[in-house]
Amino acid sequence: MSENKIWTREFVGMGLTNFFYFMSQYILIAALPVFIMDDLGKGQWEAGMAMTCFQIGTVLCRPLAGRIIDGVNKQKLLFGASFLFFLLMAGFYFASSLHAVWFLRLVHGAVFALGTTASAAMAALVLPRRRKGEGIGYFAVCGNMAMVIGPLVGLLIMDYLGAHPLFIFLALLALGAIVAGNGKKLPDETILPGGKRQKGFHISDFIEKRALPSVILGGLVFFAYGGVLTFIPMYTRSLGMGGSTSLFFLVFALVIVVTRPFVGYLFDHHGPNATVYPGFAFFSLGFILFSLAGNLTVLLLSAAVLGIGFGALAPAFQTLAVQSAPASRAGVATSTYFWSLDISVGLAAAVLGVAANAFGYPFMYGVICLSSSLLGLAYYFFWRRSLS
Repeated sequence: MSENKIWTREFVGMGLTNFFYFMSQYILIAALPVFIMDDLGKGQWEAGMAMTCFQIGTVLCRPLAGRIIDGVNKQKLLFGASFLFFLLMAGFYFASSLHAVWFLRLVHGAVFALGTTASAAMAALVLPRRRKGEGIGYFAVCGNMAMVIGPLVGLLIMDYLGAHPLFIFLALLALGAIVAGNGKKLPDETILPGGKRQKGFHISDFIEKRALPSVILGGLVFFAYGGVLTFIPMYTRSLGMGGSTSLFFLVFALVIVVTRPFVGYLFDHHGPNATVYPGFAFFSLGFILFSLAGNLTVLLLSAAVLGIGFGALAPAFQTLAVQSAPASRAGVATSTYFWSLDISVGLAAAVLGVAANAFGYPFMYGVICLSSSLLGLAYYFFWRRSLS
């Protein structure tokens, strides 16, 4: 493997695996409520609980994932998780009751946490150190693309073919994850456990302390982003632009994809400051525009500006989290980072929902989300100064 080559078969395989996992999740976010309400005859509360079950599974499994990943053969673990992923997706085809769907979503959350953490950790390990920021940025694009394509694909299949063809398609995605993650054996130094392990359970088995500054920063960014992800359908509807939500995310994701090569290059060649400070500036400006959106032009402009900021910040903090720990702790560092994101998005749904009901969406986005971004900027400034 070339010293500075990013696009190796190993890296592409991990990226595709991640894409298939995230595609299944975003397809189910959009299509499963339709199945629950139309096919099973249930209401919105029951449909919402399916997402809650998934989140419970993810949050409970994420801290365990790091210890498991760093203690076993990572590639064999990913194969096992992907095979279980396939069984779960096939299981939806036979699910005829609400409780069966809830159970599948609960286990899906746990498998999703394990599989995505393993693929992210291995992707980071196979990247050359001098291009790790750029590579992790490209890896994150897999999730961004799934975010745009997944809901559209899910709803189209539901509308034209129905639920059972959708579940067959999800099972095929899971088969794709199995093939992509195991098409080539990775080097032993990447997949085998490294370092001396402590007996029993310790806090360090679940949390990588050296990654905590990056974890906190990533959490603040995803807390603010969680407000967009959770409440934008209601916000655009209140503005009389309810049909523009998908267009917002399309612009948001496309901007991330277009700017990713430049962001990764700046991180690797000029250091994290070159991406984080501009990233926070664009992220903050995006929330100001978002809170003032009165027409489609401003709404889409805010999507582009937020995309630049989010696309610079999210991979930067993930890279810093992974680089803060030795290779033998890559799994725990990655799971610590992702666990923070899971919790942050969940908190955003609860806390920002109260703020939106009390003060309205413009206040929530213009004051609270902007404040979260500025707090992250201040924290990063003082943390980086303490390192110099």
